[in-house]
Amino acid sequence: MIHIKTDKEIKIMRQAGKILADILNKVISKVEPGVSTYNLNELAEDLIKKAGVKAAFKGFGPQGHEFPAALCTSVNQEVVHGIPSKDKILKRGDIIGIDCGVKFKGYYSDMAKTIPVGKLDLKTEKLLAVTRECLEKGIGAANSGNHLGDISNAIQTHAEKNGFSVVKTLTGHGVGKELHEEPSVFNYGRPETGPRLKNGMVLALEPMINQGTEEVKTKEDGWTIVTMDGSFSAHFEHTILINDSEAEILTRIK
Repeated sequence: MIHIKTDKEIKIMRQAGKILADILNKVISKVEPGVSTYNLNELAEDLIKKAGVKAAFKGFGPQGHEFPAALCTSVNQEVVHGIPSKDKILKRGDIIGIDCGVKFKGYYSDMAKTIPVGKLDLKTEKLLAVTRECLEKGIGAANSGNHLGDISNAIQTHAEKNGFSVVKTLTGHGVGKELHEEPSVFNYGRPETGPRLKNGMVLALEPMINQGTEEVKTKEDGWTIVTMDGSFSAHFEHTILINDSEAEILTRIK
C-alpha cells in the first residue's frame, strides 16, 4: 500500500528535506584530497546533532548487523552503502557517493550526491553528468497521472543511450514514517506500467549507474555494494513530492 501524505505530513517532510539538504551541502563542501570518509561522517554526525534531528542510517538494519554510521560513503567502484573509515583517504581522481538520511518529527528524508575529488578523466566526468541527468529525467517523469514505470523508463533510457548500465538489483523507494516504504522505484522498466502516480506520494528516486557491467556484489562487511568488474559507479538521489504540476524536490540543495 502506497501511503498518501496529508498536508500536515507534507509540511513536516518539507522541513526534513530542507534540514537534510543543508547538512549534506556542508559535508560535500569538505570533500577534497587527503580527507578520510571517517572525517566526513564525523562532520555529518555533528551537524545532525546540532540540527536536532536523528541520523536515519545509523543503527539501521537487522539486530547485530546495524549500519554503524550516519553517512554512506561509496568511493569509485563502490555503488552504495560504503562504510566510513579512517583508512579510506580520498585522492585526486576519486569519486565519492555521499548518501544521508535524517528523521525529523517522525518523518524521514533521504538524498545522495556523487562528488569528484579534484579533476576527473572525461569518461568519469560523463558518468557523473549522465547519472545526475538520469535523476532529473526521472523527476521530470514523476507527474501526477503518470505511472511509476514512466520514471523507471526515463532513467534507464537516458543511462543506456549514453553507454552506461543501470544497477537493477537496487531501487529507490517510498519514504515517510519509515525510511523505506512502498513502492519500490526501479531504475529500469517499461512506460505506462506500475501504479499510477497520485498527489501526496513521496518518493526517493535514486539512479545508480555503472561505467561497465550492471552486475554488483556485496563485500565481506555485509554492507558495501561494489561493481563486479571494478568499474566506477555514480549515485544521485532526491526525495520528491508528487503534486498537480511538476514534482517538488524536498531535498533540493540551494
